[in-house]
Amino acid sequence: MRILVLGRSGQVARELARLSGAGHEIRLMGRDAADLSRPEAAAEALRGVLLDFPAQAIINAAAWTGVDAAETQEAEALAVNGAAPAMLARIAAEAGLPFVHISTDYVFDGAGETPFAPDAPAAPLGAYGRTKREGEIGVAQVGNPAGWVVLRTSWVFSAHGANFVKTMLRLGAEREALRVVADQIGGPTPADAIARACMTIAEALAADPSKSGIHHFSGAPDASWADFAREIMAQADLPCRIEDIPSAEYPTPAPRPLNSRLDCQSTTTVFGLSRPDWRESLARVLTNPGARA
Repeated sequence: MRILVLGRSGQVARELARLSGAGHEIRLMGRDAADLSRPEAAAEALRGVLLDFPAQAIINAAAWTGVDAAETQEAEALAVNGAAPAMLARIAAEAGLPFVHISTDYVFDGAGETPFAPDAPAAPLGAYGRTKREGEIGVAQVGNPAGWVVLRTSWVFSAHGANFVKTMLRLGAEREALRVVADQIGGPTPADAIARACMTIAEALAADPSKSGIHHFSGAPDASWADFAREIMAQADLPCRIEDIPSAEYPTPAPRPLNSRLDCQSTTTVFGLSRPDWRESLARVLTNPGARA
């Protein structure tokens, strides 16, 4: 299958690039080719590339991911996370191509302890979540007859980019102890599993556009950031001690949801995708020299 991917340097985009071959041809469009901060220009760039590259589906793996920075730069984040996905979805619909867009658990307020279902009311706590929710709404409103999916995920990690695993490995090698938030619970999700899920969904939509909608995909089992950190230290054989603290003792410019659990049952039922075990994925990530770079 020929897939056009928006994004190049992000964790999921890099994993999608690795799937090229074995029946898949992947073309990446980075910011130099399609700057999502200028949605209309990015849409025109996408139209141009489609003339050259006969894609069979489009995956948007590009986003503004600076959660705290979005609090003071919401307009800029909104262009990338809100306006651009709707534009891209419209181009996909015009071309008759399935469209897969990656979103986040931050569209929820994190109340309670029950996993959020795809149809649960969205109530983002901060600017980042608000901009991502606008993108979801835009993609859904296009109503692409060729098929569309908004795939919400959480706590993405890999051997590259900026993520929690790499931060913990760096700090764990420098310090005897780290204080890590223990009252935020979610599903750490390996970027390579998200990439494979996006490919599976794109293929499924090409065969049956009625599978369109919002779906969830996150790693299992659910854990706190502190639990995640302890497992990183254990698997990396680092003696750094993890001390549990509440979110109140680690204030950030943007509020974080306490409950980031996602109900992923529809993704299993509709696409046959099970939640990946993040502990097994972590073991693979730690064998990559880039994880400790």
